[in-house]
Amino acid sequence: MHSLRLPDAPVMSDLHALARERVLVLDGAMGTMIQALGLGEADFAGGCGCRHHSDAPQQGNNDLLSLTQPQAIEDIHYAFAMAGADILETNTFSSTTIAQADYGMAGAVDDLNLAAVRVARAAAERAQAADGRRRFVAGAVGPTNRTASISPDVNDPGYRAVSFDDLRVAYGQQIRALIRGGADLILIETIFDTLNAKAAVFAAFEAFAEHGARLPLMISGTITDASGRTLSGQTPTAFWHSVAHARPFTVGLNCALGAEAMRPHLAELAGVAPVLTCAYPNAGLPNAFGEYDETPEQTAAQVEGFARDGLVNVVGGCCGTTPEHIAAIADAVAAHAPRVPA
Repeated sequence: MHSLRLPDAPVMSDLHALARERVLVLDGAMGTMIQALGLGEADFAGGCGCRHHSDAPQQGNNDLLSLTQPQAIEDIHYAFAMAGADILETNTFSSTTIAQADYGMAGAVDDLNLAAVRVARAAAERAQAADGRRRFVAGAVGPTNRTASISPDVNDPGYRAVSFDDLRVAYGQQIRALIRGGADLILIETIFDTLNAKAAVFAAFEAFAEHGARLPLMISGTITDASGRTLSGQTPTAFWHSVAHARPFTVGLNCALGAEAMRPHLAELAGVAPVLTCAYPNAGLPNAFGEYDETPEQTAAQVEGFARDGLVNVVGGCCGTTPEHIAAIADAVAAHAPRVPA
């Protein structure tokens, strides 16, 4: 891929310098924090003039809140920053035309991504003003709700609901907007299908070529169950070899499993990847009500094990993790040296 020869953006050396000093901390679960606000349809859909994009109900479209409730989203970012997060993820997990089609909001994708970076940056600068410590803004790129590798129709195994090019175009639009908004790095996360991720990587390097520099790229897969494989069937080792060409700033795992169940898969990945590793597990597994019961102390104790045993360079939290979880994790890993890549 010709764009791999692009010069690195200056933020790359800044991040690598920090990562040599200590284990870096990513933020926690935006969705968990939004749920706690108890917002209704009027809160989601009103106040930004965006309703004209769709007559569909918008409640549950969390990404839209960067436009309709920007102060609430900024306050969540700020809480994670002050809890110890070095890297704040934009509220853009579903900000592609493919994912926003469910809400009839595909036309708002540029606005969603630009607003999300602006809100996260405001929180980062507010936190830096409070304690003098720099935070970085990661443009979050979710997996979409389609898979390029697996047929959704059991009667037609050859059928695909989305193509590689469909994904490349959708991811490209999102990533270009994140770059225009001023994101420091791009985080391709919760990867259940590596073919989707490869489309996102391809789109990222097309966008980097237009930008004239290569932003740091974080790539995070998700192991879906005790099989130790992604939904599309890859082991952590195979996942790494499938994305190694991207020369990411970090590769890692997030979501799906709590820290305890994630550990062996993270250890496998750390054993083969010659780049920095990242892990941000859920706060355990959800209970019968879809809620997460693992306390900040319990999650932090398990994540500390990752750092103590030299498995990670970046840690954080996924579903169910709050600023209290992130504060406990940041405290727990502070005494441990970062992993030295093989």
